Amino acid sequence: MNPTRRTVLLAATAAALFPGLPAKAAETAALQPYATYWYPDSFPSGTPGTGITWRSLKAWRAADDTDLAFNQASVPLATRFTPTPVNTTARSGQARIQSLVSFDPTSSNPAQGSATSDYYAFGHWAYVDELVFWGGSSGEGLILAPNAPVVDAAHRHGVPVLGNIFLPPVAYGGQLQWTRDLVQKDAAGHYPLAAQLVAVAAAYGFDGWFVNAETGGGDAALGADMLGFVRELKSLAAARGQRVTWYDSMTVSGSVSWQGALNSRNQAFFEAADDMFVDFRWTAGSLASSGTLAQQLGRSRYELWAGVDVEANGWNTSENWDAIVPRTSTHIASIGLYRPEWTRNHLPSEQRAPEDFHAADDRFWTGVSLDPSRPDGTDGWRAPAVSIADRSTVTSVPFASVFNTGHGLRWYEEGVVTSGTAWNHLGLQDRLPSRQWVVRTEGERPTVSFDFSDAWRGGSSVLVSGSMDQPVTVDLYAARLPISEDTVVELTHRTDAGEVDVELAVATGEPSAPGAAPPYTFLPVTAGDGWQTSTVRLTGLSGTVHALGVRLTGSGPLKWRLGGLAVYDTTGTPAAPSDLRVTAASGGDLRLAWNPAPGAVRHYTLHRLLPDGTWRFLGGTCQRAFHVGGLRAEQGETEARLELRAVGELYTSSDPVTVTHPW
Repeated sequence: MNPTRRTVLLAATAAALFPGLPAKAAETAALQPYATYWYPDSFPSGTPGTGITWRSLKAWRAADDTDLAFNQASVPLATRFTPTPVNTTARSGQARIQSLVSFDPTSSNPAQGSATSDYYAFGHWAYVDELVFWGGSSGEGLILAPNAPVVDAAHRHGVPVLGNIFLPPVAYGGQLQWTRDLVQKDAAGHYPLAAQLVAVAAAYGFDGWFVNAETGGGDAALGADMLGFVRELKSLAAARGQRVTWYDSMTVSGSVSWQGALNSRNQAFFEAADDMFVDFRWTAGSLASSGTLAQQLGRSRYELWAGVDVEANGWNTSENWDAIVPRTSTHIASIGLYRPEWTRNHLPSEQRAPEDFHAADDRFWTGVSLDPSRPDGTDGWRAPAVSIADRSTVTSVPFASVFNTGHGLRWYEEGVVTSGTAWNHLGLQDRLPSRQWVVRTEGERPTVSFDFSDAWRGGSSVLVSGSMDQPVTVDLYAARLPISEDTVVELTHRTDAGEVDVELAVATGEPSAPGAAPPYTFLPVTAGDGWQTSTVRLTGLSGTVHALGVRLTGSGPLKWRLGGLAVYDTTGTPAAPSDLRVTAASGGDLRLAWNPAPGAVRHYTLHRLLPDGTWRFLGGTCQRAFHVGGLRAEQGETEARLELRAVGELYTSSDPVTVTHPW
């Protein structure tokens, strides 16, 4: 294939960034798309390090952004509802959680996942109200746009995602010029970079910005300019449905002085923004007075995120929880969790298998009991599930989940491995159970977890294992699904050890009180050998499904897995995408693009059709462009044949559209 002009331009850029690489290697490096980051305008002195691209936000134009198609989120922000709390301690309508997460380094953060399962594949979205895509450094860039997989997964669960603006302290390389660059004004007195930030968020499909101005040395004039900038940013953002969070750092005087409170020194910034992250220096008294002041300003006290730094110690962090979310009185403020990806990062490298990460994440978000319906009052860590009511987005049919967490050791399709390569891609994550894991039984409690040793589709399934001596009900989804005379529920399941009777648990009303069980009706599910897909009609039920689960009855050792759940009135096959094409190539590294399939599409899958007629899964994405790397010719093969399919909500696939790549 002859190189296109774009390929040559991309290779030239890579050669400039990686002068030590041979031409072919530099060209390959150019094809890999990464999450984007910028300086406001001017750059540091010197030259960027290997793998780093210095970009000016002021100079950004969507039409010139060669990686935009790979970074554009496609999943709209879902609407959430709050079911009856699963325990008596969690409260709705009070404290919320903002999560500040660094998923990867600022630079070299792949736009569409990568070939490793070692990733912060977060799944406890039900407790999070806002996610900040944390990062930025003086040597790479200060303004980060979230990558599409993170935004798509968050949106599927109803969580808005903010990009990050980090103006670092001088001790970390911060330069006051970058603050001045950010708040520069044009001849009309407007702030051009405020408009740029809103344009970036709109083009990339995320929900606004977290503004963290920590570079010291400013004066009152700079403080006034920053306040004017935040006001204009908020005004422009609100018009596009975006949000702005202010970090408690710079004060109205222009100096950086972390208050640990809402007070007269930062009140104007709070009023200019949607909410404020209160620095970790807070005390019980300063949080109480901050909440009172917020209410006096006509704002909610829960628009204040009380910072809790868990980066170093995770659930071993010592905190005055009663100053934020007291057990016996109204919550004082919301919670701002700084770097909860500790649940992955603290694990030794040899213990970062997906199941190790999820065990740690369950402990962090649910508590030592590992069951949000049974909080342990002796746990020194106030897990989010103890105080925060969970939310759900399961509100319409068709609805389906194959319990794909967004990473795995292999890729499965209908129980068959179609790729043996480890992977991560959060955009492929399903809407996951909001209450991981509620187990209701009068007897022994088996373990419930995501399992990565086998799956029906994707990379994971739900595994129930242990010993049973009484029936066990596992809550899966809080829902608001309308029931018609045609509504059916499908379960794909398999018994690996023991003998068990399986029933679908369906509730058409709410529990009688917080902490009570849903009023389930139990409907029999057929069983057999190997993976079974059982169809259950909701005969005799009407109204709305409020909760879905399964009841298992047996005795002795058990190992049972759930690979899929679907609720629908009718089935259908999505239409195919069109015009699959190679937009840039270097050997076996390709950039692909296509025209979207008409109608609703969950994601797209890309396979390679091998000479022996078998498929090999290459990847999936919610975007309309994809990078695939490392293809090699099979014996006797003159060209690689690639097939793209649209996948619908029920995991039915369209006919393929194909493209070939000559060797």
